[in-house]
Amino acid sequence: MWPRVIVGGLALAGLVWLVAEIREDGARSLTTKIERQNNAAASRAHSKRTDYDSCLDAGGLWNFGAGECDGP
Repeated sequence: MWPRVIVGGLALAGLVWLVAEIREDGARSLTTKIERQNNAAASRAHSKRTDYDSCLDAGGLWNFGAGECDGP
């Protein structure tokens, strides 16, 4: 009888460990996905800011509606 209890306890512990690992892996992948989206957004914002600054430096006027530089 005791061997069955021990084996059952070990099986239950293994199952709990497996579920915890799956949940942790899912949380890691979600965090990574959000970080990638944030990095991409920051990169796009930096690119647009550089475009805007370059436009003004060249004597142009930034057209916010079109998101581009109207020449001098």
